[in-house]
Amino acid sequence: MSKGQGTMTVREAGKKGGEVVRAKYGSEYYSRIGKKGGKALAEKRGPQFYVEIGKEGGNVVKQRHGSQFFAEIGRKGGEAVKSKHGPDYYSRIGKKGGKAARKSRQAVADVVG
Repeated sequence: MSKGQGTMTVREAGKKGGEVVRAKYGSEYYSRIGKKGGKALAEKRGPQFYVEIGKEGGNVVKQRHGSQFFAEIGRKGGEAVKSKHGPDYYSRIGKKGGKAARKSRQAVADVVG
C-alpha cells in the first residue's frame, strides 16, 4: 500500500468488485451465472442433493426462529398475493385446478411403478 491509503476489508473489496461486475455486465449476469452453476451442480450431485440441503436449511431456520415462523411467513405471503391479485384470486385458481384433467390412480401407478 502506498502512503496515505486506507485499508479495505474483504467485505468492502467484495462489494466493490461486485459493483464493477454489475456495471460491466449488468445485473442479469448474476442470474445467468447462478443458473449455470446450479445446473452444473445438479448434474454433478443429482436432485437428492437439493432435497438434503433444503432440509438442512429448513432445520436451521426452525431452530433459529421456531416452527411458528413458517406459519407466519406463509400467512404474510398469502396476504401479499391476495393484495396483488385481488381477494377472489384463490377462488379463481382453485376452480382452474378443479377443471384440470385428473389421472386415474392406475395411470399414476403405471407411470411411477
